[in-house]
Amino acid sequence: MFDVNTVVVIVVMLLGLVLLGVHVAVALGITSVVGIYLVTGKFQIVERMLASTAAEALRDFTFAVIPLFMLMGEFIARSGAITDIYAAINRGVRRLPGRLTVATVIGNTIFSFVTGVSIASAAAFSRIAYPEMRALGYHKGFALGSIAGSSCLGMLIPPSVLMIVWGILTEQSIGRLFLAGILPGLLLAALFLIYVVTAAILWPEATGEHRRKPAEQGGPDSETQAAEGDGLRVLGSFAGIGFIIAGVLGGIWFGIFTPTEGAGAGAAVALLFAIVKGMRGRDLLEAIFSVGKTAAPILILLLMAALYSRTLAMTGVTSAIQNFFLESGLSPYVILALMVAVWFLLGMVIDSISIMLLTVPIFEPLAAALGFDRISFAVIGILAIEAGLLTPPFGLLVYTVKAAIADPDVGVREIFKYSIPYWIIMLIGMISIIAVPGIANYLPNQLF
Repeated sequence: MFDVNTVVVIVVMLLGLVLLGVHVAVALGITSVVGIYLVTGKFQIVERMLASTAAEALRDFTFAVIPLFMLMGEFIARSGAITDIYAAINRGVRRLPGRLTVATVIGNTIFSFVTGVSIASAAAFSRIAYPEMRALGYHKGFALGSIAGSSCLGMLIPPSVLMIVWGILTEQSIGRLFLAGILPGLLLAALFLIYVVTAAILWPEATGEHRRKPAEQGGPDSETQAAEGDGLRVLGSFAGIGFIIAGVLGGIWFGIFTPTEGAGAGAAVALLFAIVKGMRGRDLLEAIFSVGKTAAPILILLLMAALYSRTLAMTGVTSAIQNFFLESGLSPYVILALMVAVWFLLGMVIDSISIMLLTVPIFEPLAAALGFDRISFAVIGILAIEAGLLTPPFGLLVYTVKAAIADPDVGVREIFKYSIPYWIIMLIGMISIIAVPGIANYLPNQLF
């Protein structure tokens, strides 16, 4: 039953704990316990709710999708295949202005189909692409901006961890959400490419073109040329990753197996692929530990989010907020703009998954009540939340890139500055999907 005082206590307590720096999982858990107790007045019910929620989460195989897809991406990243592919792309686009930034965007697009985590893309391409860019005289800010900005594709193109979390929170088909991210992801990649080529033409100093002789322009540097020396290895990398992408995602989309089964099969095949490519026991253990350290907090967050969602339902918070906006007389697009603004603001202070856990249980039912399509709204929300990874002062992708390059001459302020065009392009992409929902809906409607 709805009670205004209980709602105020829950909202103020949750926001207060988050702003005080309490971990979001802890804040969600405390708020949920207090909320359930205020509604029921019995600690026994609180204990039962917590126990039943945890038991249901442990029995739900969907929760295994996240670590398995992350493990798949980690094995492929450690196999060296991404370096091979980057070198081959670099060779193929050598006549384009700003070829290394073009190769970085295309490489990030391909890597996004196997990693699902933007941070992994940012870390990998900071180590692969940045040394070559510096060797050819690229402007540091322009180079790092292209790495941080294009890494955002990892959370939109399947198998995106954010899409998995969104599907779990809203009980939507993860396969449909995966399909919905493909065309918007490719649209963003195309806009990124247009930007980097245009910037390279208008600002040749950014790519070092003004310092090279005409005969040198477009020629591969020594590091890339060495990587291209074994054509069979490069072909094997393309074939292996192509097989994993087609097998795993295609199997999910055509109903051959569930997302959990597909993630498990993908992780197993990626492990075999990485071993063939030369990954050894030490790398295997490091990959498993790396995924464990990243996935465990996410799974705890999901458990607390499930409890938080039940609390919202019991206290009537979701219904109260929904009725408030529906009766406010505001246009649906104005309300959508307010939701996007909240996502942008939260993106300045907390991580993407935490933002999703805090807002999606409230925003998604409201958007559905306003008449927005659920699939396209999911893509809009993920784009808005993902933009927060490039937003100061705590843009996670920017700090990931800074940590990966270990260059004391480059500050996070400079990386933020040169990431702004990518943030603007993401905003353009979001507006495009609002105007034309079919960009997100076309593939899900065709294959499901």
